[in-house]
Amino acid sequence: MIVLGIDPGTAATGYGVIEERGSTLRALELGVVTTRAGVDPGARLAAIHERVRELVLTHRPACVAVEELYVGPNPRSILAVGQARGAALVACGTLGVPVAEYSVSVIKTAVCGYGRAEKAQVGQMVRAILALDRLPASEHAADALAAAICHAHHGAHTARLAGRRAVRA
Repeated sequence: MIVLGIDPGTAATGYGVIEERGSTLRALELGVVTTRAGVDPGARLAAIHERVRELVLTHRPACVAVEELYVGPNPRSILAVGQARGAALVACGTLGVPVAEYSVSVIKTAVCGYGRAEKAQVGQMVRAILALDRLPASEHAADALAAAICHAHHGAHTARLAGRRAVRA
């Protein structure tokens, strides 16, 4: 099973693609879609949408795992993250790929065993679980891989019961 993890953000949207074979997980691709402040917001969201679309068409994931929105003290931040998340979800939806949502604490628990783990610990555990040569260069990519790992651990059973929806070009 292939899972695409997404850590949404307007300035930086992390992504990580993993493959599950039996009890082994391995990273297929990871990175960050970066957009610059001051650029037209529609163009920024279009860049996120297009990259997620490319990833889905290239890797044909059975599911996309994404962090749920966290409502913090800054409403502008949550709106920006929500917009980036929406751009990614539209790409998945138009291609018929189901999306699973997980809270940050569930993702951290799945990867680190502790729901309040620090970002550095998440990165170290992602590296260990996926047998990466080095830490992901971006915390956003590490968080996206963590979401994908979480789905492989928790959501795989649900995805198998629901069946894989076809990806349309």
